Amino acid sequence: MADISTPYDPPDGPIPVVYQDEHLLVVDKPHGLLSVPGRGAHLADCLIARLAETWPEVLLCHRLDRDTSGIMLFALTKLAQRKMGRLFEVKKVKKRYVARVWGVVERSSGTVDLPLIVDWPNRPLQHVNHETGKPSVTDWQRVAVEGDTTRMRLMPRTGRSHQLRVHMRELGHPILGDPFYADGPAREGWGRMMLHAEGLKFTHPVTEQVLRMEAPCPF
Repeated sequence: MADISTPYDPPDGPIPVVYQDEHLLVVDKPHGLLSVPGRGAHLADCLIARLAETWPEVLLCHRLDRDTSGIMLFALTKLAQRKMGRLFEVKKVKKRYVARVWGVVERSSGTVDLPLIVDWPNRPLQHVNHETGKPSVTDWQRVAVEGDTTRMRLMPRTGRSHQLRVHMRELGHPILGDPFYADGPAREGWGRMMLHAEGLKFTHPVTEQVLRMEAPCPF
């Protein structure tokens, strides 16, 4: 099931290109746009479909939730897709996110290590399950306290669905504007979910050059 909890009204406008060569395409996904099509014609508009208008050969390497903005990497050849898939699988792609969360985080850094699995009666929601959940680990750093909220830097070691969103809620500090895992003043009035994929670091699957990609946080 697609990550849709509100009417789908994706943003217009061009997709910023962060990096491109003959093998890879890296873009800055706007919040509110699906990475791939959802079920039904009304969910056909998505990032990969828009990119395919310019790059018909574009191939998916990973995903971001609809309401998350930031760095997304695509392959332009099957070789690059296969090799990037392997890099993601063996956790050789380093990801960095920025989030604003509800409340004042007291510690300066830490790690959330809680196994996650889909909550089947309420899918696509995920939940912590110590018996059947898959290993899920997020390192975090406090960046700044901003009133009754905190700006965080999140570095996931694993790539589970909704991992950062569930882990922040379990930390006691849900991500602002999260339609699934926040409620009350943490959920309402923020204009978007305050989660942005700020950076990727990986070795190019063909040239073997170390690449560091950045997309400035918009909030």
